[in-house]
Order: sequence, then C-alpha cells, then structure tokens
Amino acid sequence: MALANGGAGRPKTLAEVSLRVRAGVASFDPALREFLDEFYGHPNRRQVALAEEPAPLDAVKDAYLAATAEHLSESFGLDAPAWVEGPSRMLHKPFFAGGLDALRSTLIVESPAAFRRRLIFISADALFRPRAKANPKPVV
Repeated sequence: MALANGGAGRPKTLAEVSLRVRAGVASFDPALREFLDEFYGHPNRRQVALAEEPAPLDAVKDAYLAATAEHLSESFGLDAPAWVEGPSRMLHKPFFAGGLDALRSTLIVESPAAFRRRLIFISADALFRPRAKANPKPVV
C-alpha cells in the first residue's frame, strides 16, 4: 500500500501509521496521535480505519497497534479486526511506557485490558485526544 496523498495530512488508518513510520515520514508517537485525531473526528470511517493490518515495525509497536485497534473497537462497539490476534501482536516481556520504575504500579492498574493482555502498560489516558468526545455517534 502506498502512502495516501504521498504522506500528506493525517493518517486515516493504523496501516497508514505503520507505513509512515517505516518510510521515515513520521515518528511513531506523533503518527499515532494524528491517527487518533482522525479516528475520533470521523465516526463514519472508524471500522475501516482499523481493518487493514499494519506493516511490521518492531515487537513493541506491532503489539501497541494491535492493542490500540482492539481497545478502540471495544470502546466504540466495532468489530475488532482478526489481525489483532496474530502472534507478532503479543509481547513476551512487559513494556512500561515512560520508562520510569516509579510509575510501574500505576501503569499496571491503569492500563486498558487490550494493552495489559499484550504486556503493554500505559496510562489510562494514553489514547486521549481532544476530539475523543466529538461526534460520539456515527454519521450516516
């Protein structure tokens, strides 16, 4: 898959996030935040935004994208794509966001289930964006 619009604009799918990162067009965190803005702002495109499997990046990012897709699916009543269950989408050793040992217990408690089951521990608001509450119902 080629980058939509040559990589201009926000990524509209998780697959596009991975392609931008692989191509060196964007770093992972900013690309994911831009995707989340797009996802939250366009309810009618949410299922499509998660459907295509992202290209491989590294173990943590691959699992993180799957956890994101699963969590967003659960949060918005969407069907989780089958690719989120792939073996390359699970970690074998824990990853703690932020890298501070002092936060580990907090991250374990706060981390959403889709992340915890992949041994990724993040804050409860890691996927928050200001647009998250905009347009709560799909546009028909």
